[in-house]
Amino acid sequence: MIEPRTLFTSLFEAAVAAADPTKTIRNFLPKPPKGRTIIVGAGKGAAQMAQAFEREWQGLLEGLVVTRYGYGAPCERIEVVEASHPVPDAAGLEASRRLLDLVSNLTPDDLVVALISGGGSALLPAPPTGLTLEDEIAVNKALLSSGAPISAMNTVRKHLSVIKGGRLAAAAHPARVVTLVVSDIPGDDPALVSSGPTVPNAASREDALRIVKTYGLDLPPAAMRHLESPEADAPYPDDQRFAGNKVHVIASAAVSLEAAAAEARRQGIEAVILSDAIEGEAREVGSVHAAIAREIARKNRPFAKPVVMLSGGETTVTIRKKGGRGGRNTEFLLALALGIDGIAGIHAFAADTDGIDGSEDNAGAFADFTTASRLREAGLDPKALLNGHDAWAAFQALGDLFVPGPTGTNVNDLRAVLVR
Repeated sequence: MIEPRTLFTSLFEAAVAAADPTKTIRNFLPKPPKGRTIIVGAGKGAAQMAQAFEREWQGLLEGLVVTRYGYGAPCERIEVVEASHPVPDAAGLEASRRLLDLVSNLTPDDLVVALISGGGSALLPAPPTGLTLEDEIAVNKALLSSGAPISAMNTVRKHLSVIKGGRLAAAAHPARVVTLVVSDIPGDDPALVSSGPTVPNAASREDALRIVKTYGLDLPPAAMRHLESPEADAPYPDDQRFAGNKVHVIASAAVSLEAAAAEARRQGIEAVILSDAIEGEAREVGSVHAAIAREIARKNRPFAKPVVMLSGGETTVTIRKKGGRGGRNTEFLLALALGIDGIAGIHAFAADTDGIDGSEDNAGAFADFTTASRLREAGLDPKALLNGHDAWAAFQALGDLFVPGPTGTNVNDLRAVLVR
């Protein structure tokens, strides 16, 4: 049988290839307008989407997209700017202002094409009157450490912004807006990708306030005052400014998981997809995956060996102890490694398809039934590392980090568990 790391790497590459905008965007080109064509965009894959779009587009165009530092790609007619992720910065603030200026004063003959991928929420800071960039940074940090699902986080974000929640599309009215989305959201709701700058949804200000209460979010006073004011209300989907606009999801976790499963079967290993929309605490999801793997290893059920279980979606990490390094994929894997400790034949992999998991340079890591024991042999306590949210240190010490670099797309996480 193929070596597990080689298998996992090939599955990751297949998943990323299936989400490559250079291969899918040509199928979603809108009809050219009588007037101008303006490109706007944000996200970790925005530069690659812009590069692909301008290569396929035959007419004149102009525009600007913002992506994470180090994720840029050369374009000839579309300007690419870089900003901070996951914590917003002044470069993102200026990019948001320029995007809003770019779509102002358009006509019904003009076309705006929005290229949206995951990560745009942090890349598009645009606080309303009365809030500062520092307030938005504080809101973002509170959300990231809360354990709230991405849908909840983006509901709060859109009500504390002048560009999210469909507001960028509203600013472009009466121009026609076509949005092309690379989805990193469980369930692929385009209004939640990057907090939907051009796609509104029905989540209300009252919903945002309930989320603040439910997750005990400690937001700046200015942010709370705004959320409690009608000024925070976001436009709804039935707003006439959005009539005639189009939205297309051009890549998603579901498609990428199918591609990974097909690659496993091509290599002679049966693959099963558990779900493309798994959410929840990363360590708890890891423990559940470990329990299923143990059942397969010991009793050959619910799936027969050899098999690779695949799942996607976006887990969360509620930070209860600060100071650790790592992301949701390494935390998932460390919890799973403790759950399969000593059970021969179980190997696992988890990585973010954008190439970055958390704050370090790795996308994820590899784990197996020896991970926990190897950590102990190295003088490290795997349970203490997990409780300290320091999973990166665990896999770095073992040389088991997965570092592919930026991929140019973002369809959330790929998790794979092989039972031999």
